[in-house]
Amino acid sequence: MNWLTSTLRPKIRQMLGAKRDTPENLWVKCPETGEMVFHRDLEANHYVVPVSGYHMRMPREARLAWLFDNGAYELVDLPDVAHDPLRFRDERRYADRLKDARLRHETDDAVTVATGKLDALDITAAVQSFDFMGGSLGMAAGEAVVTGLNTAAQRNTPFIMFAASGGARMQEGILSLMQMPRTTVAVQNFRDTGNPYIVVLTNPTTGGVTASYAMLGDIHIAEPGALIGFAGPRVIEQTIREKLPEGFQRAEYLQEHGMVDMVVPRSEMRSVLARLCRMLKHQPAAEPAETLPVPAGETAPAAPAAVEAAVPDAG
Repeated sequence: MNWLTSTLRPKIRQMLGAKRDTPENLWVKCPETGEMVFHRDLEANHYVVPVSGYHMRMPREARLAWLFDNGAYELVDLPDVAHDPLRFRDERRYADRLKDARLRHETDDAVTVATGKLDALDITAAVQSFDFMGGSLGMAAGEAVVTGLNTAAQRNTPFIMFAASGGARMQEGILSLMQMPRTTVAVQNFRDTGNPYIVVLTNPTTGGVTASYAMLGDIHIAEPGALIGFAGPRVIEQTIREKLPEGFQRAEYLQEHGMVDMVVPRSEMRSVLARLCRMLKHQPAAEPAETLPVPAGETAPAAPAAVEAAVPDAG
């Protein structure tokens, strides 16, 4: 104890020693360039780093609000499943891990299904959150995907799947692996309705999810730089004992080799999805919003080039 703390009154000492409650996550560091971005600027730019263009993971609620018109959507009720069917335990009980994840993320599991309108067209969408136990595919996630496909079939709407996963959930063993054929059958049944099934591959999409519903879409769109594959690059290099090509398993590499139909930045993703849904549903384009006349000597802004290039006119 120094002379300052020993001579001052207790209340003044308390004021001097008080620490401000400042959130620790006000600034976000870009993993690619190290750029620091204020969190509100990142949210306003749909979680894309402004300078580098690096696509950060987008939270479930933010992606749903971004996708649907005016951010209005309805969550689809999902059936209950056994929480810990194998009573699995490693360092901790699986039931405790699951409980903590649900409290932290305020959702029952990794996949959320919602209905609403995209460019005035009814759609059904599912968002897989990597933040919830690595987006792992378990019984609840598999049931959510099946329910989403069945809901889209009943409502006669397109189904858009935003995939993000590290693979099957090991704590559920064979019951987790069974979700791969279950979701595959659900996709085949949905395809019989004639409605489009569009998959958006986000970073990362790996493991059993890639081996099932994530690669069964009518059209596969990837976000820039997304890691997409079954096994990770390090596992493959250790297995084949060879150096992999630059950019291996990234979205751009897979597009060049025919595994992905297009790579679309998040800023243009919504427009591309809306146009694809209308084209595959044989629906006319939505009525353009009323615009003010362009002053003399000026030109009206053109449509995003990526939308026109990525989705050519039918016929």
